Amino acid sequence: MLEKGTFDGRVAVVTGGGSGIGEAIAGELARLGATVALLGRTAEKLEAARAGIEELGGRASVHPLDIRDRAAVDDTIAAVVAAHGRVDHLVNNAAGNFRVAPEEMSPNAWRAVLGTVLDGTWHCTQAVGRHLIDRGAPGSILNIGSTMSMQGSPTTVHSASAKAGVLTMTKSLGAAWGPYGIRVNVLVPGITEGTAGVDILLSDEEFRAAEISRIPLRRTVSKTEVAAVATFLLSDHAGYVTGTSLVMDGGRSLGTH
Repeated sequence: MLEKGTFDGRVAVVTGGGSGIGEAIAGELARLGATVALLGRTAEKLEAARAGIEELGGRASVHPLDIRDRAAVDDTIAAVVAAHGRVDHLVNNAAGNFRVAPEEMSPNAWRAVLGTVLDGTWHCTQAVGRHLIDRGAPGSILNIGSTMSMQGSPTTVHSASAKAGVLTMTKSLGAAWGPYGIRVNVLVPGITEGTAGVDILLSDEEFRAAEISRIPLRRTVSKTEVAAVATFLLSDHAGYVTGTSLVMDGGRSLGTH
């Protein structure tokens, strides 16, 4: 864990901040001193996450929106700046996924996932990037990736394709925005406990056990572990790291099974 005060005076925007990995990262950022703007589609989840942060003495605001709507994203980032004076960090965590055979996937299913994962990440990233450039301030952006972007995934082609786009976006922006002092990285967690994605994709116990058996460390990762690495990458301790991908999947992507 980083020391308290690491993010004092900073403002961080977290998409999908009402649950799962996003909520965990938001909570850790707040613990470390940041004011956190929680973005997501469900106001009730965001309010619950804010209450949890405030109970521990942190600061947070709630901003319901659909990140597929570019105008809504621009308005929301402007509202965060109006409320808190600045944005220094962005975590693109919002996502969507479900299993479907590729030949049976509908155009709406494809568009819904690509719209959230790829388009939504771009909308938020460009909006925050423009704010940082206009301010003449450094900052850091962290995208939450997936091992699917490196390996492919037969029954989640839409999500794998979108996450692959996010991975390349990260590298491209790391090069483009480095001269402005803006760092862009991607964190690729493995099977993370307490997330909606795991609950949906690993609902079958037999399938879940088989997937965990493929992990060299023979266990899943906790949200707390993911949040610790995420905040490191966002912090000044990683000030010379940009355009890169950090994989924390217990060795699952090594193909050693």
